[in-house]
Amino acid sequence: MAVEADKGVEKLEDVIVRSAEQVAEQIRAARDAISTVIFGQDRVVENTLVTILSGGHALLIGVPGLAKTKLVETLGVTLGLDAKRVQFTPDLMPSDILGAEVLDEDSTGKRSFRFIAGPVFAQLLMADEINRASPRTQSALLQAMQEQHITVAGARHDLPKPFHVLATQNPLEQEGTYPLPEAQLDRFLMEIDVDYPDRDAERRILFETTGAEETLAKAAMSADVVLAAQRLVRRLPVGDSVVEAILSLVRSARPGPESGDAGKLIAWGPGPRASQSLMLAVRARALLDGRLAPSIDDVIDLAEPVLKHRMALTFAARAEGRTISDVIGQLKTRIG
Repeated sequence: MAVEADKGVEKLEDVIVRSAEQVAEQIRAARDAISTVIFGQDRVVENTLVTILSGGHALLIGVPGLAKTKLVETLGVTLGLDAKRVQFTPDLMPSDILGAEVLDEDSTGKRSFRFIAGPVFAQLLMADEINRASPRTQSALLQAMQEQHITVAGARHDLPKPFHVLATQNPLEQEGTYPLPEAQLDRFLMEIDVDYPDRDAERRILFETTGAEETLAKAAMSADVVLAAQRLVRRLPVGDSVVEAILSLVRSARPGPESGDAGKLIAWGPGPRASQSLMLAVRARALLDGRLAPSIDDVIDLAEPVLKHRMALTFAARAEGRTISDVIGQLKTRIG
C-alpha cells in the first residue's frame, strides 16, 4: 500500500510539473506580447500578472499618462479576457456599475421585471480613478470583489469567471475625492505603484507611439488557460521556510510584541487576508518565472505591494517623517 501511495504522489508531482511547464510557457508568451505595447513598466506588468494569476484584484497608483488604462486594455486582449472600463465620477450611481431591473411589457400586455447587467459583468473590470466616486458607489464593488456575485433587488447574479478588478488612483489630485475605506483596500491583493519610465524606455515610447502605425496587442492566452493557471498556483508546494517568512513578516507588521521596535510606529496592521494574499502571490511569481516553488526572495520582493495598503502609521511616526515603505523595509531585514 505504501508503494502505491508513493507512486500516486509521484504521478501527482509529474502532473504538476508538466502543467507548470506548459502554463509558464504561455505566461511568458503573454508577458512578451504585453512588452510590445507597454514599455518601461516591467515591474508593474509583472505584479499585475501575479495579481491575476493569484485570482485577486490590484490598485494601480500613478499620475496621469503612465499607460495605466492602456495596460488594462492590453491585458484584456493578451489574456483573452472580456475587459470593460468604468470612469468613476462623483455622480456615478451603484446601478451604473452593477446594473438594474427595468419593467418590460410583452405583446400581450403582461409586465415583468428584466435585469440589465452593468459593466461589472466582465472578466477584467477597470475602475478608473475609483476614489472619485462616492462611498456608496465604491461599496457597490465590495460584494463583487469578495463574493464574485452581486445582489440586485434581492436576486443574486453570479459574475463571470475569472473576475478581476484593476482600479486606478491619481495620487496628486485629492480635491473632490473620497479615500477608499480600509475594508475595501483590504480586498485588493496588491497596491502597485506606477512610476515614470526611464530615459531609454521613454525614448522608445516616443518612436513607437507617434509613428504612422501603432503596435497592437495580440492574444497569447484564453480565459480557460487563465483559470487553469490560477488552479495550478494553488497546487504549487510552499516550503516551511517560506511559510515561516510570510507569517513572521505579516505578524511583525502589526502593533504588538512581535513587531519589535517597529511596533511603536504602527497604528494598525494587516490581518490574515494579507498572509493569504502573500502566500498566493509568491506562488504566482514563481510560476511566472518558470519555477515550481517560491523562495524567501519572493516574499521580500512582494512584501511592500501586498502590505502597504493594509497598514497605517501612528501620528508620532508620521510627524517624524517615517513612511510605510520605510517600516516595511525595516521589517524585511528581519527575514532576509
